Amino acid sequence: MLEMPEDTEISLDRPPVVNIRLAKHRDLPSLTEMIAALAAHHGDIAAMTEEQLERDLFSATPWITALVADAGSDGLIGYAILVPLYRAQEGKRGMELHHLFVRDGHRGHGIGEHLVAHARAHAKAAGCDYLSVSAATGNISAHRFYEHLDFVPRPVTGMRYHQALA
Repeated sequence: MLEMPEDTEISLDRPPVVNIRLAKHRDLPSLTEMIAALAAHHGDIAAMTEEQLERDLFSATPWITALVADAGSDGLIGYAILVPLYRAQEGKRGMELHHLFVRDGHRGHGIGEHLVAHARAHAKAAGCDYLSVSAATGNISAHRFYEHLDFVPRPVTGMRYHQALA
């Protein structure tokens, strides 16, 4: 599930130029660090390695897509990870906005909105019919953020099951 980290008292000036682009090999250390920061925010420990992220982003058959918010000399200040979805009964392709993260101090400047807009454009270019995102039930600020961006809440029914394959 996706949750937006709470904003702190820290607020940095918005960089004059923020470029939202596809992740590149050189971004792996910063992406790995930001993924760990999001995991820590949720009380988790990121077990993912830079090598796994490289495999999933840049192999012959990439598993995920990552968009980054590049602030030039300030480095990467946010990212979004997209994962393909499919509704077989409808014949519709979609993308799950699996992660959305903006570094502390850079929240509230529209960076998250720009990442979502680029995620939407990427999904459309890939022939997708929809973009999906989830947020924890109690994360009202994330709910408001996504509803502000015209996401429509859809209640989850049933249970999701998991089976390890190792």
